Amino acid sequence: MKMKKYIGLLMILLVGALAACGNNGEKTDADEEVKALNVDFQLPEHADVGEVVELKAIVTYGDELVKDADKVEFEYWVQGNEKETTTVEGKNNDDGTYTADVTFEADGVYEIYAHTTARMVHIMPKKSITIGEGNATAHEEHGEGHDNHDHSSHVEGFTMHFMKPEDVQVNKEIDLTLHLVMNDEPLEGATVRYQINRDGTEEYAWVDANEPASGEYKGSHSFDKEGTYTIVVHVENDEGLHEHEEYTVEVK
Repeated sequence: MKMKKYIGLLMILLVGALAACGNNGEKTDADEEVKALNVDFQLPEHADVGEVVELKAIVTYGDELVKDADKVEFEYWVQGNEKETTTVEGKNNDDGTYTADVTFEADGVYEIYAHTTARMVHIMPKKSITIGEGNATAHEEHGEGHDNHDHSSHVEGFTMHFMKPEDVQVNKEIDLTLHLVMNDEPLEGATVRYQINRDGTEEYAWVDANEPASGEYKGSHSFDKEGTYTIVVHVENDEGLHEHEEYTVEVK
């Protein structure tokens, strides 16, 4: 009889221990929830020529306001003329916001990136602003413009070729493939990341690429919603290279 009581007590203790372990595991998973860097880029949709316009980035990491971002810069250009850009540094207001005041001296539609580096991550949300009467002709000519915002010309001898995916479907994994060349030779050892954003949202996904062959960088991704997505290809290496190109993908 004593042996049965002993075994019963042992079983109760064992069940309790297993339940405690399960609860601790759930707590650990919750505590280790991956945080994401996010930038709420704010600017008016329209302004007059010569008017002071505030560009504002609110930077968060999970639920935390980031008051110590490594760098926030605003890069802008006239739509259709992305070869000539202007970059201004954002002022850190010590409250998670970063601002810059700019004026635009001519009518037009201007594209603006909020380049943000914090917590070892770089993201670059983009918005546009119409100044004065805008410029319908330039806008139409550049209708496919943010399909490929090319910075590769900043480094002589460097080119990148992104094999833009076609016929992309929801929840179907696709390959993201990039080829890099420097001075007519495959560029090896670069760090390549794909920044993916569904247009009109602040939702970002990042895909790190590997290098299965010399100068070829591959990753994969599946889209969980239909819509228009912007893919920004980031390329860096230890020699100071930092380039990016932007593409638009339709997901059906």
